[in-house]
Parts: sequence; C-alpha cells; structure tokens
Amino acid sequence: MTTALAAALARLPALVAGGGFAWWAEQGGAEKLPADAAARRARAVPPLLVHARATAARLGVEPFPSLDLLDLFAFVRPAKFCLPTPHGLLQRIGFDAADDEEASLYLQEAARILLGELPQQSPRALKRCARLARTLQKAGWPWAPYILAALGEAAASVPAGGFGGFDVWQELPEWVDYAPPPPPDTQSVSPMEARERLARLLGQNQFGAAERRESQADYAATNAQAFAPRAQIGMPEAVLAEAGTGIGKTLGYIAPASVWAEKNGGTVWLSTFTKNLQRQLDRELDRLFPDAAEKNAKVVIRKGRENYLCLLNLEDATQGGAARPQDMVPLALIARWALATRDGDLAGGDFPAWAVDLHGRNRTLGLTDQRGECIHAGCPHYRKCFIERSLRRSRKAEMVIANHALVMIQAAMGDDDSQKPLRYVFDEGHHLFEAADSAFAAHLTGQEGVDLRRWLRGPEGGRRSRARGLANRIGDLVTDSDTARNALETMLEAARALPSDGWLARLADGNPAGAGEAFLAKVRQQVLARAPHPDSPYGIECPTKEPVAGLIEAAQGFARGIERMLEPMNRLVKALSDMLADETAELETATRSRIEGALRSLLRRKLTLDAWRSMLLDLETETPPTFVDWFALERSDGRDLDLGLYRHYLDPMQPFAAAVLKPAHGVAITSATLRDLAPAKADAAPDAAWASAEIRTGVRHLPLPARRAAFPSPFDYGARTRVLVVTDVRRDAMDQVAAAYRELFLAAGGGALGLFTAIFRLRAVQKRILKPLAEAGLPLYAQHVDPIDNATLVDIFRAEEQACLLGTDAMRDGVDVPGASLRLVVFDRVPWPRPDLLHKARRAAFGGQAYDDLLTRLKLKQAYGRLLRRADDYGVFVVLDAQLPSRLLSAFPSEVDVRRVGIAEAVAETRSFLNAMRADSDTQQSA
Repeated sequence: MTTALAAALARLPALVAGGGFAWWAEQGGAEKLPADAAARRARAVPPLLVHARATAARLGVEPFPSLDLLDLFAFVRPAKFCLPTPHGLLQRIGFDAADDEEASLYLQEAARILLGELPQQSPRALKRCARLARTLQKAGWPWAPYILAALGEAAASVPAGGFGGFDVWQELPEWVDYAPPPPPDTQSVSPMEARERLARLLGQNQFGAAERRESQADYAATNAQAFAPRAQIGMPEAVLAEAGTGIGKTLGYIAPASVWAEKNGGTVWLSTFTKNLQRQLDRELDRLFPDAAEKNAKVVIRKGRENYLCLLNLEDATQGGAARPQDMVPLALIARWALATRDGDLAGGDFPAWAVDLHGRNRTLGLTDQRGECIHAGCPHYRKCFIERSLRRSRKAEMVIANHALVMIQAAMGDDDSQKPLRYVFDEGHHLFEAADSAFAAHLTGQEGVDLRRWLRGPEGGRRSRARGLANRIGDLVTDSDTARNALETMLEAARALPSDGWLARLADGNPAGAGEAFLAKVRQQVLARAPHPDSPYGIECPTKEPVAGLIEAAQGFARGIERMLEPMNRLVKALSDMLADETAELETATRSRIEGALRSLLRRKLTLDAWRSMLLDLETETPPTFVDWFALERSDGRDLDLGLYRHYLDPMQPFAAAVLKPAHGVAITSATLRDLAPAKADAAPDAAWASAEIRTGVRHLPLPARRAAFPSPFDYGARTRVLVVTDVRRDAMDQVAAAYRELFLAAGGGALGLFTAIFRLRAVQKRILKPLAEAGLPLYAQHVDPIDNATLVDIFRAEEQACLLGTDAMRDGVDVPGASLRLVVFDRVPWPRPDLLHKARRAAFGGQAYDDLLTRLKLKQAYGRLLRRADDYGVFVVLDAQLPSRLLSAFPSEVDVRRVGIAEAVAETRSFLNAMRADSDTQQSA
C-alpha cells in the first residue's frame, strides 16, 4: 500500500453507534457522543462505519453519506460470510474488539487490510476489478478512489470515465448435459445398515471407538422403514418419527437415506422449512462427504427459480451503461460475487443478505427470475445459467436439499411427473400444514393480476422495466404458424381485462379501468363496509356471502374476461404441442427446449386462470365445502398493499397427500414437535397424541397407516430449565410489559430472546428498552425495527453472547442458537391463533376450542424448545400472561415444574438460576 493511500485512510473518522449514544474515532482516539451529536458530525464528515442503514437507525436519523465497510468487504471478498456488525466484520478480518469503543478504533485498520488484499488477484481478475472500480468512480461510490489507488498499475491501464466489468458471463463455465439417468433400483435399507452408516457418520471418539448413542441408532433404524420397496401404487412407505431435541435427528435420517441412494442409484430429497435450515443441513452432509469435490457431485441445494441470479437480467441492467448511478454499486457487487459463488443463489446462499438490506430488493433480488419470464434456450447465457446448472446436477445427485415451499409448488403446478422425486424426508414436519396451505391456495388479487398482465403483455405505458412480454419471449417461435400467432395476439389483447399498474390509486379515486379493476372496486367496497374496524392500520377482511349490489355482476364480467384469455391460451398450448409432435425431425434441440419451457409456463398460468374463473363463478352460488373463500384488504402500517378474493383448502393436506405423498414410494416425516401432548382424558385412546400429527402431516389421507415412533429427548429439562408464568404484569399496559422485559434481560445479562404476538407490541417494547440495555452493555436487535433480515439477525444474536433479540412469534423456528447466547426466552402473552376467517372455518372443522389449544401448545412447545440445543445448555422460559390456562402447560416436559410468580420473583429467580448454572458450567469446564 502506498504512503499516500495509508495517509488518506488515516484521515477518515470512524463511527460505531449504540443505543442512544455512539463512539466517534479519529486521530488515534475515540470519543463517546450522544446520538444527536454523533449524527451531526457524521453529516458533516462521511465516516467509516459498518451497515449504514442500521447505524443511522440507531442514531434516529435518515441514512447519510459514509464509507460502509460492508460494501468494501463484499467487493474484496465476494461470496464470503461476514456478520454485518462492527464486531462481526472485525472478527472476520482478525480483530477481537473488547467493546464498541475499541471497535471504532480498529475500523481504519480493517479498511487498510481489505484494500491491501486487492492486488493479490490474477491479472485477468485485476483488470476486471479495475474496470468495475472506474465505473463506480464515475457513479460517485466513495470507495472507488481508494480501490483504484490500491490496484496501482492495474488501474492505470484502464482509462478514466469508462464503463465495464459487468460481463461476468464471459468467464463462467458452461454446464454439461448428460443422458437421463436410469430409474433407481428398489432395494430396501435394513435397520442394521442404517445403524452401521450412522456409526460411520459419527466417527471415532478419542478412544478409537465409534460414539454410541442408542436412541439415535433406534431412530435411524425406524427411518429405514421409509426406504422399503412400495407394495402398491398410491401406498407409499410412510414413517412419522418424533425425535426430541438432542437425539441427533439430522444424522439419524441422513444415515438410511444415504444408504438407499448409494445402493439404488437414486436421489433422496431432504426437505426442510426454511432456507436457513437448508444451509444447516448442507453443513451436516460434510460428515457424509468430507471431500469437497465428491460432495459437490452428490449434494445439491435446490430452491425456486426466483432465488438464482439471472444472467440476462444482469446484462439488461448494465447494458451500455443504462443503469442509474445508485444502481451501480449493487450491480458491481453482484458481478464480483457471480464469479465466486458456489451456485448463484442470491437468496440465502453465499450472497450476503445484508447487501439486500443496504441496497434494496429491486437492485439485488430483483435480478432473479421473479416473474417467470425465462426464455430458456433462447437466452444467450443459457449454457451458463445457474438455474439450469442446478437442475442438471440435482438429477444426478444422491441428496437434494430442498425446502417445503419448492416441493409443494412443484406438486401444485403439476411439473413433469418423470422428474418427481420418489423418496422424501421432510424435516421440520410440523410446518408441512402451513407450507401446503400457502402452495395450494389461490389468490385473485390486484397485485397477482398485475403480475400476470405484465408476464403476458410486458411493460406498458412507456414504463422502464426489464420485464419481457410473452410476444418478445416466444414471438419468433410462432411466426410460421398462423394458428399460434393469432392465438397469441388474441390472448394478449384479452389480457387487458386484468388490473394494471396504478390500480390501487384508481380504485381509491373511484376510477377502475377494465373488468378486473371493476370487480376489485366492488370487493373494496364490501370489505370497507363489513370489516369491524375499517380504519385499522393492519389487514381487514370480510366473508363473501350476501355480496353488495353490483359485485356479482362485476365478478361475472371479470369471469367472461378470463374466459376470453383462456380460449386463445388453450389454442396456443395446442399449437405449440403440435409443433413438438409434427416437427420432431426439423426442430433443433434449443428450439425444442424453448417450446417446452413456454408450454410449462403457459400451463401454469392456465391453472391460475382456471382457479380464478371458478372462484368468481362460485360467488353467485356456494363455496365448495373443501374450500374457504373470503375478501381481504392487505395493509401494513396503514398503507394499502393488495386487495382481492382469497381461496384456501379447508384441509390443505388433502392436495398435499394427493400430489406429493401418494405418488412417492417412501416418505419419512420428522420433527421434535409432531405430537400434541394434551392433558390426558379418562376416555382418550392410547394413541390420541398422534391424531394431531396425522392431521397436520397429511398421512391420515393415505390408504395405509404410517409407522409411528417417538424418541424422547435425553436432556434433563427439570434440572436445566425453569418455566415461569408472571401474574402481575398487565399485558395491555406496554410500560409494564417493557419494564418486565428490561429487568428480565438485565437479570440474564443478555442472551435473551423476546417473542411477541403483534408487531406494534414489539416496537413499543424496543423503543422503551433500547437505551437502558445499551447502557448496561447489552446490544438489542429487533425484527421489524433494525433494517436487517431475520436470518442475519439470528446470526448476530448467535455470535454475541450479551446480545438480546426481539422478534414476532413467527421468528421462533429460525432461532437455532446452542450455547450461552440463548439462556432466556420471554413471551409477551399467550400465542393464541389469529382469529381470522380462515382460522374460524378450520376451528369449526377440527374441534373448536381443542383446535385453538392444539396450535397454541405447539407454539409454546416450539418456543420452549429453543432453550436447550445441547446437553450442557440451560435457560429460563417466561410467559408474561397470567391468563395462561393450565390445560396448555402440557406443552412443557412433565418433569418441569411450572411456577406462577410475580415479576419481582421472576427476575430474582432468573438471575439466581442462571448464575448458579453458569457457575456450575464454569466448574465443569475447569475440571
């Protein structure tokens, strides 16, 4: 590094913000400032910092010009992980700051180290890096001059004012195609084979013998039954296996799955609930495939197309310097990342999630194929496409790590049967119900209509967009077919019946345009007229029965408009299918692939339009008994977002069983919380606890019963946890609730997770406790407040033992934090199900109050389960709600004594228990 560059860096101030105050470092010293004073200095002199938006939020101001070290880190170390906090970034570079003051003093040195790494690239990479830096200098990126100075001679060879470096597709390798694999054999996996594979995965302990865990071996042997040969079509070998925390669930099902894949030359799909859990499962497979090259060949992470970078979108966004200056930085970061990524996954892969928070979804995730506009073999980058590469690898892999949403959507959309998996393991099986509920639903809303119209017609009204209409995507394929061309033109004209951009404003003004908007205007009228609280800042809804005057006529008019789209769409589908059949000898492989892709996309939209038409026509009669229909206006913080007619299955496990379970040969469904251990009744059947599991996993819809087994946790919950119900905090008095959170968090010394049943309650508590916790040295992070995605918030919480985290009840499953970083969980009140119209219908169908209790017990059980992830973990679970009914306490292990206490006693008990457990842990470690 040159002397001039080092001197320039030394002149930069650095800023680290806390709660209500900040540290400002310059000239070798650091000064503690009130938040408003730090903000004034930062607006005067752009400082070094980590995460500009989060820093501004903590200072209580709008973002200001700065040199964000996260951007520099992403540019210098693409596809590398880093927590988006000062301490997280410094640790990745090699510094361990004791506190925020010390962290502020290290930021200059962090910048120096990162810039010093830039010249350590190949000549080709240096030239591309310099071209990008010149482009970013022109766009005004504050790091660009420092990067160019660090690059030295490499930068000097690139003329100033130029544009380039984004064409990374030039350097990406092409994927290789293979012949379709033969069907797998049908050899079974014996219990002994599963046990032996598990022993191999567990490896050797210090005495040379494989670690022996009998309950885990029994669990693996049970799951082996899901890999037996199917005896009859439509009757898969199904296993329900509940494995308490600590059993070693993941390796327990990987063992038989890997044996089956190896013996039979087939693929097993391992499906979990979230993308974050997919990453964890991928790491576990390192035990099975320690060699990285072998793992790359045999393990594939699969997600929906909307997760992967589309190279054509990247090219369109950067073509000829067309991108706006504010878009250049995220585009450059993505270009750098694209040459280093493992698989091109922008959402949850090795692309930093905090880049989305810093630069916006449209400038990052907007480069994926979110609208289903892929032109397949017609794309100039088809042979280098990340999505196509992933698809081909998954067909040859032994293990595909998927998520429930992808599995469901593939099934709901009727994707090619020849590619459907035959063997599944569903981890986090307690989430199958909600995943199916989303996948098999139909929403006829304004935004859904706009998206479909844009997919068909492309951008309209001179709007600037990367969207490509259907005519642009397949027009050249139908030029020689009058039938196909006329069908396409007629369908695109009929699509004018769908809502278009600006529809919400037109409805508010009373000026709907077209049949779709006319229907939505009537829906809006009915929702506002019938909802109990039409001025609510959150979503409102109403039943579809007894519609307002004119609604049925508007629905029929929109249905006729949809019919006018469906008729030419059917003709176009037939014409394209005929091309494949009649022109087999003439069609090039690329053209055939494009036609097949167009057919798949059209058939998916046809399914949607068919469902919408049925929903509209049913408004005049009765909703079929298998469905629940309602009207809703979606809002967030008082702002209208969407509006329409919604249809969900009363029991979404019916279509799930038909589309996923019955076609499969074997299915294992597992979780730590499958069963509902409701208070025992004298007349209860011996297996009553499994009834809820069979309902919520869909196995009750199979012709043969599933094999069932439960493996209790080996953990000593009675000794290592406490459960307290606070009886003297008014749940509607937010000052009291916030004070309770503050004192409990302070008593625990951090490592605390606060769960809330409503966003407004979370925000009210965060506002009140941020400063006192910061003054005690406890960082506080909060979902819906900090501009950081949920998975990253959990990563930060996991890494900082004194941190506290606030989230809604829905966040609880993403919190997998072993060790001292999580030692206290506090629920603001009983997490009853949201009493919306869909829940009302299901409550009536599934047992009334007993259904409410079932869902609430499962939520409490899952939240409590966050405390102990390892045998040496310990913690306290607190519910700030005196109205917690005793019948819900069976959510907790029977050996745990649930105590009802006042808040003062709860604070004292939390402090004394955690201190005692900490001292005991320290003693054992020193011994």
